[in-house]
Amino acid sequence: MTHPAPYPVGTPGTPWGEIEKAAWLARQSLKRSYADEVLAVIDALHTRFDVEQYGQLDHHPGRYPLLALRSHAWDDALPIILVSGGVHGYETSGVHGALQFLDQHAAAYAGKVNLLVAPCVSPWAYEVIHRWNREAIDPNRSFRTDSPAQESAALMKLVAPWVDRVLVHIDLHETTDSDESEFRPALAARDGVAFEPGEIPDGFYLVDDEDKPQPAFQQAIIDAVAHVTHIAPADANGEIIGSTVYSPGVIRYAFKRLGLCAGVTNAAYTTTTEVYPDSPRATPWQCNAAQAAAVCAAIDYGLTHPPQA
Repeated sequence: MTHPAPYPVGTPGTPWGEIEKAAWLARQSLKRSYADEVLAVIDALHTRFDVEQYGQLDHHPGRYPLLALRSHAWDDALPIILVSGGVHGYETSGVHGALQFLDQHAAAYAGKVNLLVAPCVSPWAYEVIHRWNREAIDPNRSFRTDSPAQESAALMKLVAPWVDRVLVHIDLHETTDSDESEFRPALAARDGVAFEPGEIPDGFYLVDDEDKPQPAFQQAIIDAVAHVTHIAPADANGEIIGSTVYSPGVIRYAFKRLGLCAGVTNAAYTTTTEVYPDSPRATPWQCNAAQAAAVCAAIDYGLTHPPQA
């Protein structure tokens, strides 16, 4: 049996302290530009949407403004649709799928909904292509009171006035081969536990809320995305990433209890998308288009199935 090599930071079996976190941070380097790839796209959209800076990262604040886009004609009588992307900065199509939705599809919903889109919640992680923030904290386990992640805390503050008025919240993510080669081994090392290898699913899937599942809503999104890219099958255990598959391409997590972004509001309809960009059967175009298609399907379902009081 082949055992994976120890993660290059820390001592196996010992949780990281500040020295190990600093060593991990020193290994990170800029690989792409938030300004060129994200802020420039947002700037090109500013004539069609209101752009709001809802915070900034405290390191290089001028480099990392946190921006959200809102419908120009915001109408308090209309339902609110929240779209978040880039909570894990390395998940590229989450960011660019959100922006593609705004550019190519949002106009169809003018006068029907209020759109609130935070396309890149974690811009430093976007640039270094990582799951965590600079403090080796996963923002997508940090959406809770007194959040340790400034990225998560800022988004929570942004949406706080509307937590009970959001109809749909769709949080755009990816599952990548690097989850297994880098990020899960790093997590095990950080927490001082043994790394247990897993299996990366080939295809798109969704995460429903274990505490208030909406299977018909999830199915509507799966049906729409299946026209763009393939849906991940269950593995030999009937699971995807270690979780039970409840219907094709759908697993469940407890959003609020786990501090996940998809639980940041009390929306009637919530989901987390998972695109697989490393599949030989999917192109970058398909990955972005799948995210945009998921957003459209989520809004369409919410509008045609108003929640019961």
